[in-house]
Amino acid sequence: MHPFSLQNRPFPGWLLAAICVLILPQAALAQGEWELTPESEAALDRGLDWLAKNQGPKGNWESNDLGLVAMGTLAFLADGHAPGRGKYGRTVERAVDYLLTNAKPSGLLNVADAQRDMYNHGLATFVLGQAHGMTGDPRINSTLDRSLKLIANTQCEDGGWDYRARRQDHGHDLSLAVMQAKALRSAVDSGLEVPPEVIQMAIASVRDHYEPEGISRNAPETEQMKRAGQFTYSRNGGKSSTAMAAAGVVCLQEFGQYDDWRIRKNMDIINAKIEEVKGREERHNGKLPFDAYTLYYVGQALYQVGGDDWKRSYPILRDQVVASQVIRPDSPRDHGKWSAGAHLGGMPSELYGTAVGCFILAMPNRYLPILQEGRIEGLSQQFNSN
Repeated sequence: MHPFSLQNRPFPGWLLAAICVLILPQAALAQGEWELTPESEAALDRGLDWLAKNQGPKGNWESNDLGLVAMGTLAFLADGHAPGRGKYGRTVERAVDYLLTNAKPSGLLNVADAQRDMYNHGLATFVLGQAHGMTGDPRINSTLDRSLKLIANTQCEDGGWDYRARRQDHGHDLSLAVMQAKALRSAVDSGLEVPPEVIQMAIASVRDHYEPEGISRNAPETEQMKRAGQFTYSRNGGKSSTAMAAAGVVCLQEFGQYDDWRIRKNMDIINAKIEEVKGREERHNGKLPFDAYTLYYVGQALYQVGGDDWKRSYPILRDQVVASQVIRPDSPRDHGKWSAGAHLGGMPSELYGTAVGCFILAMPNRYLPILQEGRIEGLSQQFNSN
């Protein structure tokens, strides 16, 4: 099969997983009932309603930032809404149409500043991949094919990516790598064949962003394993943060590196940070427990690792997201929204924050192909770079 070709694609793994879910006994399904509460379901409904009412006729929430438009789209996909079908079918259709219409001939999914090329491109490609995996919509095929090829063609010599859609010697930082990692994994979930060398280089690049405490990054791995440490923004002693800890975990999980020792060290950091927000008293002010970017990856890191991490920490995130939602029934412009925090303001902040809040609350529904459960051993074999 030609890399990224959507022709004669194999039976998607996500569809097989979905069939397995349908035939599982109800007792097995009941294990996840604790993940949802009446309050979280009501909050999700309010959030999606806010997104639908504030989308606008162009389908872009007044934004030319395709990454933000993609996040708005993802919120609905995560709750099982597809283009043209169901309560929010028209909303999703408008958003997907906006993404497809604004794709450049090269496949680049960015019409904002060129410095946002690979942020917007990676996120929009990921979301289109999820939409394709859920619906098989043939309109998405050619755009998705070109956008995935662009990711492979712009990968830098060290396995990372730059802000701009260009190939050079060195990638910029881990925040760019995780965007492309999710887009590539989305391609795999939709049944596309990804060139193994692209994945192997990306895995090596992610590992290079891990910094052990007190010793060099170039120290023997056996020595690094004995010490605390975490993923950082850059490879040169860059900033460490909860967001980067989660981003590194997500990258390794998405590529089937389930037993990588760096995952546990970063999950311990993530769980400790979540404990810090437990019981926070800020109510209905729109302030998420973490800024939207951090929360987006923290939620996915928890889910992908699963087990005790998910069971212990997801309820804390869920309840804090619910508690922070703006509740103003007399103000349709505000009722049901969240703000992104960090450096965004106005409608971009509300779009991003509300989309991420909805995504976190919808994760237990497991509608997205990316939210398959458990280890997918084929990924470990396909992407093993050791």
